[in-house]
Amino acid sequence: MNTLNGLNFGLGSIPLLSNAATRSISAENPTGAVGGGAQAVPDEKNAGSLLGQGWKVRPCITLESQTTTTLADIEGPGVIQHIWMTVRNEAYRACVLRMYWDNEETPSVEVPLGDFFANVHGMRYNVVSIPIAVNPSGGFNCYWPMPFRKHARITIENQHWEPMQGFYYQITYALGEVPADAAYMHAQWRRSMTTREYPEHVIVDGIQGQGHYVGTVMGWNQFSNGWWGEGEIKFYMDGDGKFPTICGTGTEDYFGGAWSFGETFCAPYVGYPLWVRKEGRIPQHGLYRWHVMDPIRFQKDLKVTMQALGWWLNTKFEPLTDDISSVAYWYQSEPHAAFPQLPDLAGRWPR
Repeated sequence: MNTLNGLNFGLGSIPLLSNAATRSISAENPTGAVGGGAQAVPDEKNAGSLLGQGWKVRPCITLESQTTTTLADIEGPGVIQHIWMTVRNEAYRACVLRMYWDNEETPSVEVPLGDFFANVHGMRYNVVSIPIAVNPSGGFNCYWPMPFRKHARITIENQHWEPMQGFYYQITYALGEVPADAAYMHAQWRRSMTTREYPEHVIVDGIQGQGHYVGTVMGWNQFSNGWWGEGEIKFYMDGDGKFPTICGTGTEDYFGGAWSFGETFCAPYVGYPLWVRKEGRIPQHGLYRWHVMDPIRFQKDLKVTMQALGWWLNTKFEPLTDDISSVAYWYQSEPHAAFPQLPDLAGRWPR
């Protein structure tokens, strides 16, 4: 029996016929309505003025300063299958992407635009992985399936002091019944400065309910010489106290590498695509880990942390003072616990 109803949660359902309806929202069809695309009428200043209605007239929009734009407002049930976006890189930390499922008042996804697509530090670089791909030159792609039952709303807020012109986007989804056991996508951004007294970054905390953790993106600003990634990741779940149930062995180990990396790489589920080594600049790193094949399943609660440790004289672990940001991705049943207050633009600004 086809319990997925042809909504294509993965390659395994591709051959199955379905009555699900495919729709897509873009600047050319802002509502995704049937027959609703390419209806804009060009004026004389428009690049499509010689072609007329039905051609390329409104491929992008402007995100006005200090405003929130609704990109998608969809009646369910259904599942968002692909999101593509591109804009100049000043928007990567200045614009905040939010997603709301089933008419909830607070977002289940609240992440700076670039970080959601694994482009950290407000930088543009390529990412080649299964759920997230960033392609030349700044084409953001997300393939995380995002089911909803009643309603889906996606917004983007421009907190920059200037308008963001030339914002392009396409959101493709399928309308059809969603399996009863399908959970909702969540993502949360955090930033902290570790200290020698407390060299630990909290990736996420306070998750309540049943679900599974599916991904981590990290942006690391290194303030010390030498190796920076000796710290361990820890997953505290389902009532864990002082000690975690799942404990890693090192930062590069968690992100699929070994022995201090030594070079950048992209792989389907793990990657270290960014290593900034320039004179006069602090070292900066960007990493991702997708738990697609190994989701971290929890029944009641979850907290995830990453230590910031280096080496002292290559003999002792040394606590580090570093500036670390992260995105946690997980699926869970609703309602979700309240997110902490997202830092303002100054609090998100890259080094």
